[in-house]
Amino acid sequence: MCDCGEKKPYYITTAIAYTSGKPHIGNTYEAILADSIARFKRFEGYDVFFQTGTDEHGQKIEIKAEEAQTTPKAFVDGVAGVIRGIWDRVNTSYDKFIRTTDAEHERQVQKIFRKLYEKGDIYKGSYEGLYCTPCESFWTESQLVDGKCPDCGREVQPAQEEAYFFRMSKYADRLIAHINAHPEFIQPVSRKNEMMNNFLLPGLQDLCISRTSFRWGIPVDFDERHVVYVWLDALTNYITGIGYDADGGCAPSFAKFWPADLHLIGKDIIRFHTIYWPIFLMALDLPLPKQVFGHPWLLQGGEKMSKSRGNVIYADDLADMFGVDAVRYFVLHETPFESDGVITWELVVERTNSDLANTLGNLVNRTISMSNKYFGGVVTKSGVSEAVDEELKATAVSALPKVRTKMQELRVADAIGEIFALFKRCNKYIDETMPWALAKDEDKKPRLQEVLYNLTEAIVIGASLLKSFLPETADKIAAQLNCELREMQDLSAFGGYSSGNSVTQKPEILFARLDWKEVEPKVAAIQEAQRKEYEEEQARIAARNTKQPVCGEEGKTEETVMCVAPKEEVSYEAFDALQFQVGEILHCEEVKKSKKLLVSKVKVGDRVLQIVSGIKKDYAPSEMVGKKVMVLVNLKPATLAGIRSEGMLLCAENEAGELSLVVPEKPMPAGAPIC
Repeated sequence: MCDCGEKKPYYITTAIAYTSGKPHIGNTYEAILADSIARFKRFEGYDVFFQTGTDEHGQKIEIKAEEAQTTPKAFVDGVAGVIRGIWDRVNTSYDKFIRTTDAEHERQVQKIFRKLYEKGDIYKGSYEGLYCTPCESFWTESQLVDGKCPDCGREVQPAQEEAYFFRMSKYADRLIAHINAHPEFIQPVSRKNEMMNNFLLPGLQDLCISRTSFRWGIPVDFDERHVVYVWLDALTNYITGIGYDADGGCAPSFAKFWPADLHLIGKDIIRFHTIYWPIFLMALDLPLPKQVFGHPWLLQGGEKMSKSRGNVIYADDLADMFGVDAVRYFVLHETPFESDGVITWELVVERTNSDLANTLGNLVNRTISMSNKYFGGVVTKSGVSEAVDEELKATAVSALPKVRTKMQELRVADAIGEIFALFKRCNKYIDETMPWALAKDEDKKPRLQEVLYNLTEAIVIGASLLKSFLPETADKIAAQLNCELREMQDLSAFGGYSSGNSVTQKPEILFARLDWKEVEPKVAAIQEAQRKEYEEEQARIAARNTKQPVCGEEGKTEETVMCVAPKEEVSYEAFDALQFQVGEILHCEEVKKSKKLLVSKVKVGDRVLQIVSGIKKDYAPSEMVGKKVMVLVNLKPATLAGIRSEGMLLCAENEAGELSLVVPEKPMPAGAPIC
């Protein structure tokens, strides 16, 4: 609240999801993370506006639509519906779902482009180089790898294209000064250092912001041969969605919510949001967002997600199997502030059992069941206290400031950890007070009443804090305790639960314990359906791409090109940051209790790395020993199936999902650089 009694505005956005296909759980994590922050800010009393949406233009969409034998608009309508459906499925409480095909957004992008052109920040030129069509990228000769696109490995062709460019260098010094003066602007700090050292300080090149080689984009209204290229179109959604008007007639909501308090994005697109976007805003004479947080990734454990392997994990499949709040808990709790998280079906089962079923679910069920068994469900504060009560009460009343501190730092996983620390303390309190023993002595019934009251009150406090993260579960707890969840201002003192209130007579199991042996066949069915869908898709693509017999070679056809979905282009600097070397496998063994993983000791120069790889179905441990392989050696270590992995072995994959280790053609020493 401000001094005038009005709620202080808070504007949070996610990156808008690209409509090339159904988002996997790693993409969905961002929406859940943003939702938890938005909900907590509302809990703190802010007037929150939470915006998310879809990015729907570009040549990749044009190609995808052609492959699907439909129009680009029909294609993105379908995918945008899928994305919004998943966001709704995991209970994201967005206030606006924007699409870059929305008429008002398109109109404002055209006006913004014209305004920047008339100001002199945009000029017409030409882009010349070696062009990769699937990646929509131009490359110089030095950037190619073996003469091919460094991103996808396909052939490139000489090309020249007329384009409009934005004068990035004009604003570079001003942006550097802003970042230095506002250390909170880019978070975590490691992302800020990367942007400064790798991009801003070496000097910015002008940015291509229009294209003529495809039509699926917003036309430049004064030169309709051109369409506005991705980043000017996509990034401006953050202002068009709240009523910005380039002609000056902005809606009141724009003045209320801009500048944004937080842009929450994946670490892979931090450059566009902390360099391109701030410079566009400077050119428009608008204030910069207060903070951009490049969150880490949620990775598939042990191996790359691939439809051919059937191992892509989707949020709706997880929710169907475990429930929405189990999914929300896992992705929020398992992804640290700065390091990547890991997800597998097995890990979700383990975490559901240990934290949700045991720590939380069992606590609530035991407390309600004891109240019913010993006092007919009536919870009474008797006042018969002992010293052991004070630690529980202190843990309960200190939970709010601890959680608020973590949330202010965007350490959401740590905030949830503080809430579960309270639930764990409640379980310890049960062991300390032994209610079942107190119940045997009639004279100790008042003490038993106090113990159960304290447990009930502590659970209400914990559930009230949990509401921002697991909203359905928090509401279920409140319903079973027959009370309302508390507002934030009511959590600073212990004792708010009404003495004499009655809990439900039939407590509901919040989270059932899971048996992996029962879950595994269901997972296998999902994976098999994915593989089948992939094979059918590849068959359709192959039918379109298979070439006719070469003249003079009757009956012979050329090999069908395997199509791989192109990723967003990366800079040469980002590629150059990866360190590849030849490694020699000294030892290899199976990872126990895993059907997919091998763990290898790999000699790289004077080091021996331990690397976990999901290649058991293609290689026996005995086959691995002695091989010279390609190793990504500066990958941040991760823990897979309880084993530390310190790098990655690179493999090729065919349409059947079979893997082949990438090996040097000629004898090379272990440690030889791959460049």
